[in-house]
Amino acid sequence: MTNLRTLFKFIFILIFFSNVVISDDIKRILFVGNSYFYYNDSLHNHTESLLIEYYEDEEIVTKSATIGGSKLRNHNIDHLLDYKNLQLDEQIDLLIMQGGSYEVISQKSREKFAETASEYSAKAQSLGIKTALYMTHAYLDNYRRYEPNLIEKIKKTYYEAGKKSDSLVIPVGLAYEIAYQKNPEIKLHHPDGTHPGLLGTYLAACTVFAVMTNKSPEGLLYNYLDRISDEDRVFLQRIAWEAYLENSKYFKKRM
Repeated sequence: MTNLRTLFKFIFILIFFSNVVISDDIKRILFVGNSYFYYNDSLHNHTESLLIEYYEDEEIVTKSATIGGSKLRNHNIDHLLDYKNLQLDEQIDLLIMQGGSYEVISQKSREKFAETASEYSAKAQSLGIKTALYMTHAYLDNYRRYEPNLIEKIKKTYYEAGKKSDSLVIPVGLAYEIAYQKNPEIKLHHPDGTHPGLLGTYLAACTVFAVMTNKSPEGLLYNYLDRISDEDRVFLQRIAWEAYLENSKYFKKRM
């Protein structure tokens, strides 16, 4: 009986990590979203720099397709999944999708987002592409769509859509919450209260890195041409890993 329990535990671990870890052979990544991605010299550029430093592999390529103010369904996914349209010679390995920040607010919009995420993920997965959903962050109280505890709707939206679409969830919104809890003075948002500031984008890139590699970004030196202080770099890298671990607990409880 003990040996049987050990076997089941081993199988469980294999299944669990197959769902929360993206393999080392990811070379070509496409980000699909809106202005949350393209602010601050674009999230994909920062993510690429972190990955290249970690893997010491200059062949890693990231691409980004963004429409300001868009919902996920505004993107022509069939066009984007033709890698030639991305100026690539081979198919992408990973598709990261972000919904409009306001898609989490109503039940109807949440359901539509999950439906779109499932449809787009199925198309990508049929081509051998791994898929992930980028959990957005909550608004500050100076933004017109602000509502208290919006992060709970955000988490519900992305975790349910992730389960429905068989996609990983990149917990950027969760990382923002943890960072603000530990340092209320940090400036993750742009002054408009909705878009990311530079530190918010850096935190997001570190969180993407953690989910992709199953490793902490702590110790990486990339600081965007010295525009991220050592203090902020160390803090945000640690927060990204804490968000990753919290995210992993969520998946573990539901496997």
